[in-house]
Formats: sequence, C-alpha cells, structure tokens
Amino acid sequence: MSAVPTPLGHDDTGHDGDLGRDEAFGSDGPDALGPGRFGELVGTALPVVQGPFGGGLSSVALAAAVSEGGGLGSYGAHILGPEEITALVARLRAGTDRPFAVNLWVPQEGEAEALAAVTDPVTHAERLLPYYEELGVRPPDAGDVRAWPDFDEQLDALLAAAPPVISLVMGLPPRRLVAEARRRGIVVVGTATTVEEAVALERAGADAVVASGSDAGGHRGAFLRPVRESLVGTFSLVPQVAEAVTVPVVAAGGIADGRGIAAALALGADAVQIGTGFLAARESGASEAHRRILGTPEARTTVLTRLFSGRTARGVPNGFVRDMAAHEDAVPPYPVQNALMRPIRRAAAEQNRPEYLNLWAGQAAALARESPSAGTYLAELVADARKRLPA
Repeated sequence: MSAVPTPLGHDDTGHDGDLGRDEAFGSDGPDALGPGRFGELVGTALPVVQGPFGGGLSSVALAAAVSEGGGLGSYGAHILGPEEITALVARLRAGTDRPFAVNLWVPQEGEAEALAAVTDPVTHAERLLPYYEELGVRPPDAGDVRAWPDFDEQLDALLAAAPPVISLVMGLPPRRLVAEARRRGIVVVGTATTVEEAVALERAGADAVVASGSDAGGHRGAFLRPVRESLVGTFSLVPQVAEAVTVPVVAAGGIADGRGIAAALALGADAVQIGTGFLAARESGASEAHRRILGTPEARTTVLTRLFSGRTARGVPNGFVRDMAAHEDAVPPYPVQNALMRPIRRAAAEQNRPEYLNLWAGQAAALARESPSAGTYLAELVADARKRLPA
C-alpha cells in the first residue's frame, strides 16, 4: 500500500496550516493534470476521485480499477454492518495496493427517533402495496425496517480497518473520528453543499472538502440548512468554497468529461469527483437497465426526490417517480422509507424493470457514455482534460 502523506499544512498539534494554494502548486499553478494538493494529500497520481455510491451501486472492482489507474477509488459503505465493513476493506486491499476511500453517511437529526418510533410500518407500506404486488415481493415488517446498521459501530469497524481515506456525507466528522484518524494516518474527507458547511467541516478537522453542487446525482448531503436552501450549482459553489477554506477542495456534480475537469480546476478546485460517469462503467454495481439510460437523451432530465429513501436525491424520473409525486412530502424519513423501498428496488433490478428503479444520475448524465472499463474511462478523461488545460 502506498504510504498516505501527512496532510499539507497540518502539524502534530493542530489542523489549520498556513500553506496556501499558490505555494502548494508553485507560482504558475498546477501542471496540466498532476496530483495537485489533493493528490499529494491522499497519495494519488491524478486529481480524480470516483464518487462513492451507496445502496449496492459501488463495487470493489470499480474502486480498485480507478485506484489502479491513478485516481482515488471509493466505496459507499453506509448500508454495511461492522463485520461487512471489515471484510470490505480487506477486499479493497486485495484489489489494489494504492489509496482508496470508504464512505459513510453521518446520521441526521430526527432519523434515530423516526426509526425507534416504528412499531408498524403498514401505514406507510400501504401506498406501496401495488408495487409489491406487481413485482411479487412481500412488504417488510417492523423488524426489517429496524435492521439498520449503527453509525458508531460502523465507525469503530472502519477505524479499526484503517483504510487510507475515510469520506463522509450528510454531516461533520465526529471528534473521535478525527483524533483516531490522525493517530492512524487516515485522511478524512467531508462533503459540503454550501460554503457554510465547507467552513464547518474544516473547523471540525476534515483534511479536505468535497464541494458537492446541486448538479450531482444521488443523495444530497445538506446538513446545516434544509436541502431546498442548499441547492448551489457546482460551478457557483466551487470558487466560493475555494476562497473560504484552506484545505484542498474537490469539485463534484455535473462533471463527466475533460471539459468539466478543466473548468473545475480553473475555478479553484484541487481535484474533481465524478460519480455518474463511473456509474456507467461496466464494473459498477448499477443494473443493466440503469446503465442503459445513462448517456441517452432521456438522461438529460433529472429530478430531486425523497420517494426512494426518505432523503432527497437526484435521479432520472421514471414511472414510479411520476406516479408517486403527490406523496413526496408524506413518505417517512430515512432509513424507514429506504427499508420500505428496498424490496421494490431489488426486484426491479433483478427483473429489469427500470420504471421502478432509483435511477440516480447527475445533471451531466447524458454525457456519461457506457465504457468498456473504468480504467478506459479514466484514461479518456485524463487525455481530454490535458488537451484543455494550459501546459
């Protein structure tokens, strides 16, 4: 495993250093597409991060391929229990000797109470009965709904496994995570949807911040304000975050080709995170039906919805989203709605029924052409970006 460098601008006693962006790159800025500050922080040759996919869309093969290609492969582990996380990190280490990231969701206010209050999910399951019947699955019972991993136990397992990078969405890194990560040489990356969140993440001890614009596919990670007040586009968010924090900034959302990479770096990002583009790669955990939609005119339209998980996420609208639109505000919060929808999502994937799938995709999804491999896609991204960047 490549050694993880000491985070730039850090010392042994504190987080905030004095190393500025220009000093890190030199007076002439970054080279055409070298590692930059973020790559130097995590130990990668390229400033490209594969977005971490939750809900089974990640795969070890995908993360390993991106890491082997010089980027930072990632795996979304928020649905995994502690023993599964331990096994996952071992599998990732077996797949690559280069740095990789494992991602967790920080619990949000009210979710634990919502889960504890579930005594009978029938009320909320009733509106989904036609879909259970159509797909031939049974509705979950209260035990199924409550069978959700505990975040503190997930965190304990992840820290013990000590992946090179731990990334988080939906909130601030707990103090014990930051302290133990520093002791073990683990880089901690937080995710912000607003400038205020980015500042809070840096103050909380994050070594780098992903500036996740409203263009991004999948779940929105707003945690200081409601999602509707945190919908800042990527290319508006990135320069503001770059001015507000001293840690490396990773631009995420609406980036699927070299043009997007060049634009993000020009606006002050130290790296880019690409999700939907890698979701289209053959190694991802996305179903065939999901991958077929990416890169088509149908993927030009995306919407924000709570219907699949109880948390707001961006995806391509389908029959389920349109039919259930009137219930957006009525569905229970995560993880209750997520548990109620799990049988429907799984059956839809198995039966090749995209009208019932959560087709997560960002606003550049029509640019996300299916690639024979993640490594090929990464190489194409790099070649395209280098043509568009100053030498």
